[in-house]
Amino acid sequence: MSDLFKYLQERPYPGRGILLGNLPEGQELCAYFIMGRSENSRNRVFEATEDGIRTKAFDESKMVDPSLIIYHPVRQVGDKFVVTNGDQTDTIRDFLVDGKTAEAALRTREFEPDGPNWTPRVSGVRYACGGYQMSILKSADAEGSACTRNFFEYAAKNGVGRFISTYEGFGAPLPSFHGEPVQVKLPQMTAEEYADVLWNVLDADNKVSLFVKLDNEVIIINKHQEA
Repeated sequence: MSDLFKYLQERPYPGRGILLGNLPEGQELCAYFIMGRSENSRNRVFEATEDGIRTKAFDESKMVDPSLIIYHPVRQVGDKFVVTNGDQTDTIRDFLVDGKTAEAALRTREFEPDGPNWTPRVSGVRYACGGYQMSILKSADAEGSACTRNFFEYAAKNGVGRFISTYEGFGAPLPSFHGEPVQVKLPQMTAEEYADVLWNVLDADNKVSLFVKLDNEVIIINKHQEA
């Protein structure tokens, strides 16, 4: 298993990342963060909503293009919990409400239309049983001519999590995440400790916002709102 904190510390630009898993004592952990290189991407904060969080502009006057960067990353849907890096959160939510599956929802979506990067859509769904699914929709080639959809399903295992992100690091174009979500060790810590450590290992120049949920406790950190 990988050391999550070291893994992130060695990657200055993983883009947007999702972490799901269980602590050694069984608590359910979810974390989601966003990073940005452009002023438009960095001009964002997480804001709590009735059923999760949304992204919004920190300074509305500086927002250039809201497409692909303004969405609901996290939504509670009955006894299910959805976290994604885009508006596919709402697609999954709508399908689940209708009694359909997250896989069916994601078969109607593909990677982001931002060539030449073709940013992957990464998603996670936590179920009442404690198990969870993760997925990545990515371009099959440099031209963005087809979508490859990968789905992964995990049983809850104490002390173990899975991490997936949009990118592997810097590049031109940005290299997409590849392979199975990374298996990581999850030490026993409080929600506040997880938020603090995760925030501090993310690259200082590129990090934008972080969401951490440990059972029912939620912590949000926004770079623009730090004291």
